Amino acid sequence: MQDIILLNELRKVQDKEGYVSEKSARKINKKTGIPLSRIYAAATFYAKIHTEPQGKYVIEVCNSPSCYLNGSLNLIKYLVRKLKIKSGQTTKDKKFSLHISSCIGCCDEAPAMLLNDKPYTKLTKEKIDEILKKCK
Repeated sequence: MQDIILLNELRKVQDKEGYVSEKSARKINKKTGIPLSRIYAAATFYAKIHTEPQGKYVIEVCNSPSCYLNGSLNLIKYLVRKLKIKSGQTTKDKKFSLHISSCIGCCDEAPAMLLNDKPYTKLTKEKIDEILKKCK
């Protein structure tokens, strides 16, 4: 039961602030009595929970077997070069954060990614360029 409470608290904070800061973790600790070490362990375990500020646009590229077999690794390398960041990082202008993700449920339209939780499928380098161009 405590795990459900913790995950709900982490999601609330992330939805409101964009990430779980140390200050927010301490507030969760005071509210729930859950030890900080356990809060931090959960926050760093789940890929959808971030402990650092994120960019305006959070890109999560799926690298599950279906996407991998359809070229997601090449698209990840392309995004790394284009954005000049590695997975888990945010661009200097705070516009984009990049993450490699496990399955996002779009296996039949691989390769796929999420941009601020909106799915984009059947990706190519050209399609990625179009998507990023629309991000203002």
